[in-house]
Parts: sequence; C-alpha cells; structure tokens
Amino acid sequence: MDIRHFTLSELEALSQKIRDRILEVVSSNGGHLSSTLGATEIIVAMHKVFNPHKDPFIFDVSHQSYAHKLLTDRWEEFATLRQFGGISGYTKPSESDADYFVAGHSSTSISLGVGAAKAIALKNEQENRIPVVVIGDGAMSAGMVYEALNELGDRKYPMVIILNDNEMSIAKPIGALSRMLSSAMASPFYQRFKRKTEQFVDNFGEGAHYLAKRFEESFKLITPGIMFEEMGIEYIGPIDGHDLKSLIETFEVAKGMGKPVLVHVQTIKGKGYEIAEGKHEKWHGVSPFDLKSGVASSKSSTKSATQIYADALMDQAAKNEKIVGVTAAMPSGTGLSVLIEKYPERFWDVAIAEQHAVTSMGALAKEGFKPFCTIYSTFLQRGFDQVIHDVCLMDLPVVFALDRAGIVGEDGETHQGAFDISFLRLIPNMTLCAPRDELSFYQIVEYVAGYQHPCSIRYPRGSFIEADLPASIPFETGKGQLLISNDSDKLFIGYGNGVGRAAQTIALMEDKPSLLDLRFVKPLDSEMLQTMAQRHKQWYVFSDSARLGGVGSALLEWLSEAKITDVQVVSFEYDDIFIKHGNTKLVEESLGLLPEQLAKTILGG
Repeated sequence: MDIRHFTLSELEALSQKIRDRILEVVSSNGGHLSSTLGATEIIVAMHKVFNPHKDPFIFDVSHQSYAHKLLTDRWEEFATLRQFGGISGYTKPSESDADYFVAGHSSTSISLGVGAAKAIALKNEQENRIPVVVIGDGAMSAGMVYEALNELGDRKYPMVIILNDNEMSIAKPIGALSRMLSSAMASPFYQRFKRKTEQFVDNFGEGAHYLAKRFEESFKLITPGIMFEEMGIEYIGPIDGHDLKSLIETFEVAKGMGKPVLVHVQTIKGKGYEIAEGKHEKWHGVSPFDLKSGVASSKSSTKSATQIYADALMDQAAKNEKIVGVTAAMPSGTGLSVLIEKYPERFWDVAIAEQHAVTSMGALAKEGFKPFCTIYSTFLQRGFDQVIHDVCLMDLPVVFALDRAGIVGEDGETHQGAFDISFLRLIPNMTLCAPRDELSFYQIVEYVAGYQHPCSIRYPRGSFIEADLPASIPFETGKGQLLISNDSDKLFIGYGNGVGRAAQTIALMEDKPSLLDLRFVKPLDSEMLQTMAQRHKQWYVFSDSARLGGVGSALLEWLSEAKITDVQVVSFEYDDIFIKHGNTKLVEESLGLLPEQLAKTILGG
C-alpha cells in the first residue's frame, strides 16, 4: 500500500483501521500487543516519508512491526499471524521484500543499520536510499547498541534511528520549556540555521567554533539528547509518538539532514485499547483473549515448568541465604518475578543484558554465593563467551536454568530452544542435567543448589509431557534412572521432557521397550549404559533438542570410546534446520515427533 499521497486525515483514519485489525487478529491468535499498538503512528509516518521497498526498514526485535506488515500487502494474510503455515510475528524477508532482515532477538537493529549504510555508500546510492531503524527503549540496555552508535557517530553515515520510548525510561520531558525546545530542534528552520551557522563559523577559526559549540551544548542540556550528541549522533526530541503531523514533519527533517539522526519518540503501550494502555507487562505478549473484557480465552489447569521452577527455587532460597539469581528482562516469563519481589536484595532483573548477567553471576559465585542465572534457552546464545570465559574457565558454581528449551511454538525460528545442549556440552567443567516432571524438578533444584561446579538445567515452555511412570529418585551426579525394564531388544532413552514423549510412545506399542531417564547428558552414566548395551541393541533417543551435538551425539561418542560396535542408535532429536513457527503440536507433527508417528517409524511403518 503506497500511502505517500495520503492526507493527514486519511492517515489518521488508516491508523485507527490498522489498530482495529491488530486487535481483531491478536485477540484471536495471540501475539505481541501493547508495543505494536503503541508503534502504529510511528510506522504509518515511516511509510508516508520513506519507501519500505527501497529504504531498509529495520525493526529491533520486530515484535512491534504488525502495522508494517499490514501496510505491505499482508492485510488479508494477517489473519494467519503466528499460525502454522501463516505469517510470522516478526519481520521475515521471505514474506516480503519490505522486511529487510530477520529479527527476534534484541538490540541488533543499529548494527544492521550501520552495515546497510556502508553498503549504500559503497554502491553510491546515498541520494536515493537511507536506513530507517526502529528501536525500543528497553533494547537500549544492551551493549551492542552502543558499539554500533560508537562507530556510527564516528563515520557519520546517513541514517534515521527512531527511538520508541514507551516506558519513559531514557528521559522524561522537563516541562513546557523542554517541549518547546524539542519542537524547535525538529523544525526545518532550526536545521537550516544550524547548517548556515556551521558554514559561517568555518570562516572564523577555532574561537568561533568553540563559542558556537558551547552555545549549542547549553541549549541542549535541558533536553534528553546530550548523550547521543556526545557520541556524534544528531538528536531530535522527545516528540509525541501519536501525533502524526509532528512525526511526519520530523521524519522529513531527519531524512534530509544527510547524517545520523536519532529521533526520540514517546509512545503509550497499548495505545487505542484502554484495557492494555500503560505499563502493564502482561499485555506485552498475550494468548487469545476476549476483546471486550480482556480476559484470556482459556487457561491451562496444568502447572507449567516455569511455575514449578519458581516454587522450587523459592523453597531453596528460603533455606539458604547464599542463593541469588538474575534474569535478563524476563522476570515474569522465567518465574523469577516472585523471587525478585520477596528477596529484592538477592534476585535481580538486569534488563536486556545477557552477557552482563552471566559475568556478574561469575563474580558472585567467586565470593561464595550460589547464583541461578535464569534465562530462555535461545537468549543464552547471546552470553556464550561469558559462560566459557567468566564461569567455566574458573569452574565457578553458577546454575544456568534454561526456560523454553525445545519447541516454543508461535515465536518460531528466532526463539526455538534447540541448541543449548549442543553449545554447552562442549565446554569443560560444565554439567548438563534435566528434570522430567514436577517431583524431579524439585529434586534437581535441590541438587544443583549444593553442586560446586557450573551446571545447566533445561525445561520446556508450558507443562511437562505427562506419563504414568515410577517416581523420580534424588539426583546424583552422572546417574540415570531406569524407569521401565523389559525383555526387549529396544531401549528408549529420554532426556528431560523427552522422557514423557518416550513413555507415550511406549504406550502405543505391543512390544514394550525398556525406558531409561538419562537425567545427565554430561557426564553420562557409564555404568548404566554398559549394562544397557549388553541387554539392548537398538537405542532410540528422545530429547527436545538439536540432533547435531545433542544427546544422540553424546551417546555415539560414548559407544565409540567404549569400543561397543553392536548397538544401533536412532535419534528423534531435531534435524539440522531452523524450526518454523506455529502451534507446538502442529510443528511437532510436521517433524514426525508425535508419539503415534514415532511408534510407526520405530515399527518400520
């Protein structure tokens, strides 16, 4: 949809239509709501001033990009948002050439903008193209942002950075004077005056430059932009992010400046849906809900793994004052919010700063505390070097509690928790273990609370797969638990949530295999595996993780080292692909991982 010739009143009507469509679809499908509602006018103004098929539109995280999707020929298709086979909840170039880059993790946008600006300069296209970046104030807590700003301020590539401040956490406007000055700095008159002044003082040497610079700095001290100006980035704002006229005029000015410009825009989360307006975290990402009441359409009666973890950690924290913990901008999602509330001096949310979170816990461990670094599996990828350098190298007893391990459903490729076993298993001093149900989760948290080396526990989004199995026994380092012992050539080996999947598969088979809960993938239970290798010659591996470097790989390595050659290993871990988004059951069905599919595969059907 080309809206560059729309009048202001037409754009305002369009903005309301977009909000209505977002609410209609998200209330039915679930998705990100408050941020994307708040960014509607920003995106409409971007499409008015810039060309999304020519100018790189780069959305940080991109969960706030729904209006952009609706404006780029996906209005009808938007009904399939986050559904299996439908459009993604994030930007995705395979959907549209207006989606410049894949996004899903935070704080990458300005670096992408710098790369795009370099390419535009090398191709001599600066007269016709300019990168436009949208980044939220929350993403400004990550160090990568400042690495990019540092280079951008030095090299001065033309770029427009739109800082969507929907929490007022960067700076609050300082009364009427600040608003007046912000409007003045956004005006074409001020920018023309500044350029002419710069040209004028060039003729009068260093003294004139010094006086002009001092005047401008004093002018800006009462606005929030001094930090960006000191980094070499022009600053305009803050401006009202729901005032289309101001947004369009400001973007036009920024577009014509020929240098890096940061436009500070203040918005209200959930704008246009009164129930969600404001700083309500629960409206950031939502499941389907009733549009009139705001009440969730359905709630699971089964206790989630996240809830179990929070309860188990709370029990241990009450017993041991040395237990501390951290999360990176996901207090509710990881369950750590209840511990932060009860023990604010011992549990922290450090915002989107995974590297800092990991390293700071290393120092706490060195000082004799017992840190729990609670983080989504996918986001620990951002702290990989710190896990090696700042924890494992010194063999420090930090616990990495990895939520959302396995398929996460509608968030898709950027959020699937597939790789943690593969990238953690290779690190010296690291122990890897996993619970299979509520009892084993309590036991494993108690076990790792006293463990004196780095370790990782992984658990799924939602609830564990239910299965009627013998009760879990207390954890002992490197020891598995044989749950079902049968006179069969087949052995099912489950790890974590894979145990339940294996048990459900067994229930569909006449020839009942034995079932081993591996519990530890590093170190492996060599004694148990030796016994199993003598009794069972066909091993089937069940784990919600990538096959390459995963549980099956660990078992094959062990068999090779033990010089056991008559055991065949078949792994039902994930193939070497990025797993698509969609309802978890439908995604698993597409991968052939439902119990009835697995039973058929094993039986050669």
